[in-house]
Amino acid sequence: MRRSRLPLLATGRGKIHMTSPDATATKIHRRDLLKSVACVAGALATGEVCASSALPIPIIDTHIHLFDPTRPGGVPWPEPSDTVLYKPALPDRYQKLANSFGVVGAVAIEASPLPKDNDWLLATAKKNPLMVGIVGDLIPGSPEFASELERLHKDPLFLGLRYGNLWNRNLVEDVNHPGFLDGLKLLSQGKLVFESANPNPALIATLADIADRVPELTIVVDHLPHAGFPVDEAAKTAYLQTLRRLGGAQRVYIKLSEIPLEQDGKVSKDVASYQDTLDELWDIFGEDKVLFGSDWPNSDHVLPYLETVSILKNYAAGKSRIAQEKLFWRNSIHAYRWHPRLPNQPR
Repeated sequence: MRRSRLPLLATGRGKIHMTSPDATATKIHRRDLLKSVACVAGALATGEVCASSALPIPIIDTHIHLFDPTRPGGVPWPEPSDTVLYKPALPDRYQKLANSFGVVGAVAIEASPLPKDNDWLLATAKKNPLMVGIVGDLIPGSPEFASELERLHKDPLFLGLRYGNLWNRNLVEDVNHPGFLDGLKLLSQGKLVFESANPNPALIATLADIADRVPELTIVVDHLPHAGFPVDEAAKTAYLQTLRRLGGAQRVYIKLSEIPLEQDGKVSKDVASYQDTLDELWDIFGEDKVLFGSDWPNSDHVLPYLETVSILKNYAAGKSRIAQEKLFWRNSIHAYRWHPRLPNQPR
């Protein structure tokens, strides 16, 4: 198979020109700095503790889906029979929900395997600066992969691609196809993300192997809390060993998304119902490797947006402030290398 070169990727993502933060953002940061200095000075004089911990933590939602069933040609997902989801899910609708909960930015994850929909998703995200980036859909090793990746990579909102147990694909098998790993190496050279979804033990083992073979590649695992743990003790032990191997990789992140589960026709909103699983994953991957993602609007199948987000916020409330900041925004910058588009988006 002929493989075209990708000179743009070889230069690294840092070569892409980005505009500097605007004057408003600079003023905000200068004001915050002055407040911090005043707080420290006051604390030294009075012995009181600064109240900075009371300041709200900005949130970057690293997992939402955008689609519009009313556009010409329709959409491959959701299906018309899905009465919960089959309506436009666009940035303006999401923003009305997100703003009330402290969300200042979001990453849109592909909801279509159609090549043309990478461009639709980029164009849709560009219209609303709440969107800090998109993760598209490409098939590593395909004849058009390198050229399409180079084209999409020219847009700073393009942050990577997703490939996993979806769209009738099987990463466990497909990783062995000619050119697949070469495609992942191109992603790594471009400092782009390789995201994978619908995890199970076999997919986790494959991702651990990929992390070993392409250690510079940034891997993001979606919806890991939803995967659950095997019931059989031997299988559970093996799965935990694989998770720990994946957790020890340098550039692997996980999303604490798809947390609420329906059991016996009911969905618990109590964080205690999910505490053990979340604790296990937090212990394995650590506070530097976890990301917040709501899975909106797909999450509406289980719980409304605010209740979905509340479960993770209640869980995170027991962590230190810096750990919460890492979960809700700091780690997303390290993983996706997104650039702010609004003054209130953290830097």
